[in-house]
Amino acid sequence: MPVPTNAPNPITMAKIILNRLTKFLTPMVIFSVLMANAVADKPIGMIENLTGFNINKSKFMTKWGLSLDGWFESGFAINPDNPSNRSNSPVTFNDRANEFNLHELYLIFKRDTKASHDSWNLGFRADMLFGTDARFTLHENFDDNLFFNNTSKKYQLSIPQIYADLFIPIGNGLTTFIGHFYTIIGKEMITAPDNFFFSHAYTMQYSEPFTHTGILSTYPLNNNFALTAGIVTGWDSFLKQPVNFLGNIRYNTDNKRFSMVASIVTGPTSHDKKGSHRSMYSLVFNYDVTSKFHYTLEHDFGIEEDGVRKGVAAKWYGLNQYFIYDLTNDIGIGLRAEWYRDEDGVRVANAKNSYFSITGGFNWFAHPGLVIRPEVRYDMASSNPVYDSNTKKNQLLISIDMIVRF
Repeated sequence: MPVPTNAPNPITMAKIILNRLTKFLTPMVIFSVLMANAVADKPIGMIENLTGFNINKSKFMTKWGLSLDGWFESGFAINPDNPSNRSNSPVTFNDRANEFNLHELYLIFKRDTKASHDSWNLGFRADMLFGTDARFTLHENFDDNLFFNNTSKKYQLSIPQIYADLFIPIGNGLTTFIGHFYTIIGKEMITAPDNFFFSHAYTMQYSEPFTHTGILSTYPLNNNFALTAGIVTGWDSFLKQPVNFLGNIRYNTDNKRFSMVASIVTGPTSHDKKGSHRSMYSLVFNYDVTSKFHYTLEHDFGIEEDGVRKGVAAKWYGLNQYFIYDLTNDIGIGLRAEWYRDEDGVRVANAKNSYFSITGGFNWFAHPGLVIRPEVRYDMASSNPVYDSNTKKNQLLISIDMIVRF
C-alpha cells in the first residue's frame, strides 16, 4: 500500500516531538532543581520554600483556624496528527494540541471542622479556579456567566466549591455540607494534585457530573463503613434541574489495604413532570497489593429516559483499571486501561462508539511542592471517526504537565 504523500516522515516527526518536549522540559527541570535546593528541610509550598514565610502559620490564621492553599498546573499535549483545529477532542482537559496552557491556577480558603464528639463545629470552604480546566467546572445558572459571558472562551474563572461544613455531635458524628461542592461519584477529580495522570478517563469526562448544589451528610457507622446521602439540584446545575438523590456507601478494611465505594445519583432532569429521568452509579475498588503496588477498578453505568428520543432511553457504561507502582519515594509509574461504551451516541462527540484508551506515565516528585507528570496516551474508537476533526478512529497524545503548590 503506497504511503500518502502528505504523511509525516517518522524521523522528522520524532525530531519535532523531541524538540517540543525539550523546550517544555528544560525550564521545568531547571525550576525543579532550584526548588529542591532552596532550603534543606524542603517545606511543601513554593512561597515558604523561597521566602520562609507561611501565611497559615500567622497569628490571625491560627487563631481562627483558617488556611489558604493553592497550586498552579501548566501542561503541553503533543498530537502528532497536528489537527487543523488544534483540538484533541473528544479528550478533554488536555484538549488543546501542540500548545502550552495554564490549566489550573487554584486557590482554596477554608476552615476545617473539628470532629469533637461533645460539641458542634462549623467550618467552610471556598475554591477559585482560573485556567483552561475551569470550562469543565462551570455550574449552569451559577458561575457560567458570573465572570464571562462567553463560556466557549478557553480561559475561564469559576467557583467550583463554596459551602458550609457543619459537624453535629450525634452518635459517631454527623458531618454535613451545605452549598456548592464537587461530586462524590467516581475516582478521578477536577483538582490536578488528586490524580495520578494529567489526562482524564472517558468515564470522568462523559459519564459523571462534576459539581452539585445541595445538602450532603456523612455518618461513619463504625471503623469500616460510612454512609453519605443528600439532595442536590441535578448535575452541574444551580436550580435549573429538579432535586436528585446523591449518596454512597464506603467500606475499608481494618488494615486499609482494601476499600470500596458504591455511589449513585438519580432523579429527574427537568422541572416539567414529563421530563426524562437520569440515573448513574459508580463502583470503585482500591487494593494495595503490596506497600508499593496499588490497583484500582472502576465501573460506571448510566441511563437516561428519553435520552435518545421520546420513549428511547440512552445508556452509557465503562470499565477502568489503574495500576500504580512506587519505584521510589519520589517516582511512581502508572498504567490506566479503559473501555467506555456510548451506546446511543449521546455522551461523546454525537457518535455511537466503544472507546478504548490506554495511558502510561510517571509522577516525579522533584520537590515536596512540585510534581512533573509525563504520559503517553493512545485512544481508539470502534466504529465512527471522532479524532482529528472526525477524520480518524485513533489518536496518540504525548503530554506533560507540572504542578507547583504555593
